[in-house]
Amino acid sequence: MFFSLFERKIAWRYLRPNRQEGFISVIAGFSFLGITIGVATLIIVMSVMNGFREELFSKILGFNGHLRIEGISGHLRDFDELADKVRPFYGVESVTPLVEGQAMAMSKGTATGIIVRGVRKDDLKDRPIISDNIVDGSLADLEGTDAIVIGQALALRMGVRVGDPLTLVAPELNATAFGSIPRSKKYTVVGLFQSGNYEYDKGIVFLPLEAAQVFYRTGEGVTGLEIFLLSPNLVDITAPKMAKALNWRVNIRDWRQSNAAFFQAVNVERNVMFLILTLIILIAAFNIVSSLIMLVKDKTRDIAI
Repeated sequence: MFFSLFERKIAWRYLRPNRQEGFISVIAGFSFLGITIGVATLIIVMSVMNGFREELFSKILGFNGHLRIEGISGHLRDFDELADKVRPFYGVESVTPLVEGQAMAMSKGTATGIIVRGVRKDDLKDRPIISDNIVDGSLADLEGTDAIVIGQALALRMGVRVGDPLTLVAPELNATAFGSIPRSKKYTVVGLFQSGNYEYDKGIVFLPLEAAQVFYRTGEGVTGLEIFLLSPNLVDITAPKMAKALNWRVNIRDWRQSNAAFFQAVNVERNVMFLILTLIILIAAFNIVSSLIMLVKDKTRDIAI
């Protein structure tokens, strides 16, 4: 419904301030500006926080699957058969056999603790966070028993390049006639990756699955299966069905359990930021309410006409 010209003139006459109401008009203007800035700040900060959260999710979940299946009493021996059982479940994108363990990396007098992950070459190629971020070397060379792919940050720290040797020392010891000695194996660096996550780039290395099985003495078994879903939000639907179908013979952990402390800290920061910005908007809203009350009080006689 449109207002007539006469109605618009009447409305404007009683809404615009006169000389006596100039101060109220200034207050109303500042109040409006305050709530505008508050709402804009809320939208911008929440958008940045959501983008930051999604970026962290993509980097962390690019390395770690949305679900992980592990054996209750040790390594998974029949992992290929188990992988075939879980692939048909709703939302499953890929299933990766994995041998994972801790080790000490040594080169040129420098040593540091790392996480070793043994995966098949084709499975590693299917991870964009690795395959799309190879800065030197090639994943095609990740085969045999002495090849290794490491992060660029680790390479800089250890002073190695593609083609250089890197020694890994296992946490278990070898018993000899002269006592227990550390068990070590020398590998050749065939590729460097830079994922954008410094902690992963300096602390995670990849071996061929068979090489990791030999290094950690798992035989024909693996330490677990990493499952990537079409969406991280599908874990509540898929995980219970998998556990029931597998007769609860395995442990199934989702990405929230594996990274609980980290994601909880991100959510707490996000909620606190939202609370602070909401208080800013409330303060601006109170200013508008007070200015409207003052305006109505000064217009009481005009309203009564």
